[in-house]
Amino acid sequence: MEDKTLMLTLMFDFFGELLPQKQREYFDLYYNEDMSLSEIAENAGISRQGVRDMIVRAEKALTEYEEKTGVVSRALETRRRVKELLEILDRAEEKSDGEVSRLIDEARRGLCSLKG
Repeated sequence: MEDKTLMLTLMFDFFGELLPQKQREYFDLYYNEDMSLSEIAENAGISRQGVRDMIVRAEKALTEYEEKTGVVSRALETRRRVKELLEILDRAEEKSDGEVSRLIDEARRGLCSLKG
């Protein structure tokens, strides 16, 4: 999946409920259900261009929400950092014993609970 599409679908997961119903519906059908613009237009009884305009508006709104809040970027950075810390704990556990190993396991459980 290309980066732009991935970012848009993540923003939709976070902010989709803020979109008007039709924008949300068409965006979901296009990106998540992999329907073509023509298929959506036929089912909705509107032009292909009308569907495209709605999706473009939804993309713009989602991008603006992300620019203002940074929620998706922070979530991605948190996920990346948790993964990195888990890898560090794996390496540390190979070199430790006893109490240190127990603490490493405790830290790993805490990080895994954040990973989701």
